[in-house]
Amino acid sequence: MSGDGTVGKAMDVLDQVAAFGRPVRFGALLEASPYPKATLYRFLQTLTNQRLLSYDPDHQTYSVGVRLVRLAHAAWHQTSLAPVARPHLDALSHKIGLTVHLAQLDNGQVLYVDKRNAAQPVEMFSDAGKIGPAFCTGVGKAMLAYLPPAAQEKALAQQSYHAFTRQTLTSPDAVKIELRNIVARGHAYDREEHEPGIICIAVPILSAGGAVLGGVSITGATSQMSYQTLDARVPDLHQAAQAIAADVETWRAPVHLTRNIGFDATEQKTGT
Repeated sequence: MSGDGTVGKAMDVLDQVAAFGRPVRFGALLEASPYPKATLYRFLQTLTNQRLLSYDPDHQTYSVGVRLVRLAHAAWHQTSLAPVARPHLDALSHKIGLTVHLAQLDNGQVLYVDKRNAAQPVEMFSDAGKIGPAFCTGVGKAMLAYLPPAAQEKALAQQSYHAFTRQTLTSPDAVKIELRNIVARGHAYDREEHEPGIICIAVPILSAGGAVLGGVSITGATSQMSYQTLDARVPDLHQAAQAIAADVETWRAPVHLTRNIGFDATEQKTGT
């Protein structure tokens, strides 16, 4: 539950509706809501009146409103790495023919902001716009590893440490050891830690001053590739990450992209 007063509570309700991923009835929202019936209804009415939510009277369901879609589109253009990174993702995808992800950190979690499918795509969780765990995804760990100590501790405290697979690291101490290893070698792996049969290699996108701007990864199925296949693409990943960072530096001050994870770019140092 938000501690930011009425606005924060309204945002909680908005997040709750969006999290269903489909139109949802009041009863389902009330069942999962921390707010009393009257309070929840009042917030839903306000959000609907502001067009942040849409109400279907025939089916009696709430869904994300067109105003929120417009705001999200504006945010994608103004704060996401995706518009700047697009040509570099296209080039990387064309060169390697494998699935490529672009991500940023959002409150300690991975926000996938763009994706290029492989020439032979496989089904996996990640898609642009989805939120994933940072502690057990390659791109998440690549970003966590390069946060300054205070920001890294904050982000680690926001993880669920849920065992998605038998390979998942389920304690902060184990993840911290992994993050130190990532800094030592310069790239991160997902060793079937988030999804069985899915492996990944990732690197952070860092500003000239060391600020974590985002991360880029190459992902595939164990039925189609090996870690050796991914390792061979590390130079391509680093080249793409550096090219994206260079373009971001001329596009927007890095601090603008890092505020959402709780630290200022001027404070950034390697976190381990």
